Amino acid sequence: MTLLRLGTRKSKLALWQANFVKERLEALGCKVELVPITTTGDKILDAPLAKIGGKGLFVKEIENALLAGEIDLAVHSLKDVPMIIPEGLTLSAITEREEPYDVLISRNGKKLEELPSGAVVGTSSLRRQVQIKRRRRDLKVEILRGNVDTRLRKLKEGLYDAIVLAYAGVKRMGLSGEISQVLEDFIPAVGQGSLAIETRAEDERVINFVKVLNHQESWLRAVCERAFLRELQGGCQVPIGAYAWIEGDRIKIKGFISDLEGERFLEGYEEGGLQEAEEVGKRLAQRLLREGGEEILKEIYGL
Repeated sequence: MTLLRLGTRKSKLALWQANFVKERLEALGCKVELVPITTTGDKILDAPLAKIGGKGLFVKEIENALLAGEIDLAVHSLKDVPMIIPEGLTLSAITEREEPYDVLISRNGKKLEELPSGAVVGTSSLRRQVQIKRRRRDLKVEILRGNVDTRLRKLKEGLYDAIVLAYAGVKRMGLSGEISQVLEDFIPAVGQGSLAIETRAEDERVINFVKVLNHQESWLRAVCERAFLRELQGGCQVPIGAYAWIEGDRIKIKGFISDLEGERFLEGYEEGGLQEAEEVGKRLAQRLLREGGEEILKEIYGL
């Protein structure tokens, strides 16, 4: 029986995701051993991601273990995977996407529009911050980091009146009953709700097992959204969101780029054939850059 060593972060949600993939691989006849790895993003919890290096902090140590041959594959939340994959590694599969929405969880069950003026909303995401501000400029948005359990504990301790999380993580933790509101009008993070399986690029033995788990529609949507983000040179320092979906033989995407206060919020839409999923994402990004996105990027990055 083939033994595969699967690298994962140690949080409860990461382990749920790793076990989800493990069960499916074992159904194919593999034996899978989980290898928990602590990432820099797990160690530094008192600073916003934008200040300490962004998404790659949750995957770098795991990717190093892959390159070193210490593990055979890794499972990541796709939204945590940087646009540039290290040489020698590849994304070999993307699992079927969970609903990509953000959700609001408040201490008293109130929806975003029902929170009192001055209420404190916790989130570490600039993308969520600007969309909250656009809806409710009278709310106080404060940085909140940590795993799902930690964030919920801080909410219940009264440090926040409400918090915003990804629906997928809340559901996977069996906490859907805590949700006060599904924020369906918020544009989600690129890849939110999908799991990515990363392998060594030349490891055909592992890739042949893993590719069976790929969900083609979710893959195309991810290609489109990630092309949009890549073209915008997006990272955690810039509020950017995108959501792609498929209707028939067409792929459609809506996305935005904003300044840090949500005052210049550039939103757009693009569509095309399934075979041009990557090009559709790039076209939308290029249009938003022409419409003022380039100036926003220059200001934020100090170019």
